[in-house]
Amino acid sequence: MAITKSNELAQKGFELMDRKRNILIREMMGLIDDVHLLRDELSKTYEQAYRALQEANITLGIVTDIAKSIPIDDEIEIRYRSVMGVTIPKVTHHPSPVKIRYGLSATNTKFDYAYRSFQRVREITVKLAEIDNATYRLANAIRKAQKRANALENIVIPQFKANIKFITDALEEKEREAFTRQKVIKQRKES
Repeated sequence: MAITKSNELAQKGFELMDRKRNILIREMMGLIDDVHLLRDELSKTYEQAYRALQEANITLGIVTDIAKSIPIDDEIEIRYRSVMGVTIPKVTHHPSPVKIRYGLSATNTKFDYAYRSFQRVREITVKLAEIDNATYRLANAIRKAQKRANALENIVIPQFKANIKFITDALEEKEREAFTRQKVIKQRKES
């Protein structure tokens, strides 16, 4: 009876693991399209930003000294949400209003355009980092759930079924022996 209960529990565990895997796959499939779109957009934006930086370098000379005057942005906040036990990051970027931190006399509109282009790159990179990380975490969770479901389906449940069959066969054999013994005893009493 204990093995039968364990077998039922293993069956329910398998069903839950299979449901979890399906939910995680559905969640991940929703993100995969976004990843492809964002990567394409990011590569185009990077290309545009580097082209703008190249033009700024050509017109102003090397602009590394001017670029150093731009402050580091630390307005990123990370929160987490849980999907079937998998923590997925939610990254939000609170950009500060654009303030010109460099001298206007040493720059031109090409540098301003490059600056704005790299701000756009930053925004897309934050979105891509969030979705990419979520996809990676979901893929790992799917892999683990698949391994566990396979172990239950292909190893644990068949072992329980084999043990149940063996015990059931042994009990039936003992029952037949007891029945035969009782028949023999009854026949001896009658004779």
